[in-house]
Amino acid sequence: MNISKKNHGIVGQNDKIVKKPHKHDANLRKNSTLYFQVGLILTLLATYTLLEMQFKTVDIEISTGEPLQEDPYVFASIIKIADESIKHEKKVKQNKRKIISVDPTIVPDDVSLKDVDPIFTDPTTNGPVINPDEIFPLIDKPDDKTYSVLGVEQVPIYPGCEGLASNQDRIDCMQLKLDKLVNRKFDSAIMADLGLSGIQRIVVYFKIDKAGAIGEIKVRHSHTRVQREALKVAHMIPQMSPAKQGNKNVEVMYSLPITVKVNY
Repeated sequence: MNISKKNHGIVGQNDKIVKKPHKHDANLRKNSTLYFQVGLILTLLATYTLLEMQFKTVDIEISTGEPLQEDPYVFASIIKIADESIKHEKKVKQNKRKIISVDPTIVPDDVSLKDVDPIFTDPTTNGPVINPDEIFPLIDKPDDKTYSVLGVEQVPIYPGCEGLASNQDRIDCMQLKLDKLVNRKFDSAIMADLGLSGIQRIVVYFKIDKAGAIGEIKVRHSHTRVQREALKVAHMIPQMSPAKQGNKNVEVMYSLPITVKVNY
């Protein structure tokens, strides 16, 4: 029984030996938590401020204009002006005209003059008389002017339009034939491949020469593939009866508009 009491006494003494926590350690733990919270709040505020800031972007366009028409600089050369008092006047020698007097010879009125042979005589010809117009005949100059299709007396005649009499009917017939050619031969799928949409306009310019053949083809469009396709169709236009101005065949320019509507 005594042993147990002693053991209980020892245990009680050990409990009393345990150290109590200090206030300084508690303050350190509180301060570190406070510092962490303040730092976190400041970080969040800085992040929010950066996200809310608006950065203004400015587009800069560089344009080129026509060269300035400025007057060139003129450098005047130095001219030395001599003193008039130093100039030496040249003496001009004047040649005096000598007057020679001649006494006229008086001839009486009744003196007869000798017959004088004529100076000019008619030329003698040994052959037939030649007309200058026969040596150099008048040659009609070729008409190299290029006319508008509406500015000639007779417009080009497309194959199949020969039976029409007026120029306007022939032009309408030619336009109808060209529209059919474009609808059959022009590959409109190129527009979709290029990502084009809506209404696409193409203009083809070509010349109809004095023989009625097509030449000098030009295409106006922004894409090269579309230009090549329109050029291919233009080369399929057949030869026509040429335009006429008077009795001569002349060259004319023609413009063919092509409109393609692309829908998705």
